[in-house]
Amino acid sequence: MSASDDHARWHDARERQVTAPTGNLSLIETRWTGDRPDLDAARAAAGPTIQVTPIERTGIESGLPEHGLRFWDAVAPAIRAFERIDTYAYDPAWVLEGRFTPVAEGRTVPFEHIRDNGGTRDLVVPGDIALTLDGQEYTLAAFDDGGKLLLVFGDQTNGSETYGSGRFLFVTHVEGDPERVILDFNRAFVPPCGFSAQYNCPLPPASNRFPLPVRAGEKTVVFRDGFDIYAA
Repeated sequence: MSASDDHARWHDARERQVTAPTGNLSLIETRWTGDRPDLDAARAAAGPTIQVTPIERTGIESGLPEHGLRFWDAVAPAIRAFERIDTYAYDPAWVLEGRFTPVAEGRTVPFEHIRDNGGTRDLVVPGDIALTLDGQEYTLAAFDDGGKLLLVFGDQTNGSETYGSGRFLFVTHVEGDPERVILDFNRAFVPPCGFSAQYNCPLPPASNRFPLPVRAGEKTVVFRDGFDIYAA
């Protein structure tokens, strides 16, 4: 299979994922309850197409656990209005190699989040990624997302060609050499907050903002009939 064919399969899988019953498009409500909620009661009260799952986060000011519920609708308005994820054509020039340098266990970096009104949340960044792009050296901060390195980055296409708040990219370690990593920007993707206003996505820190256009990966989510996730 060619790299472009593999990329097409990845794109098709992405569109299946986001339209799934608990995919990004199906999230219709995130309800923060403070104390641990009665999950069984919430599920019993939910409609036949809705799934309810628990969620937990750390309070910005208190540092204490905060509990909540997420409501997923298999026939959400966003799913019904979804047309496609607009994507750049595959370009092998955007498959780049970087160097990963581990740091002391437990190091965190503050990330501003889209719905926190300028507040920051500390995320574990287990190492620094050195990347050379267009002759410029960068030191990138990718945080630990369930055992994977997730890079939140911005570039000059944001807001004009791509999702305005930046995009996400999973960084892959090269087998047999833990210091070598691959950043395939063809697999840069629109973050969950581009599909539902009920997400609170991290924003790119200054170190992860490229002063050039990265024309690779997903661009934007396209809906029919002027559908707007913020008005749903």
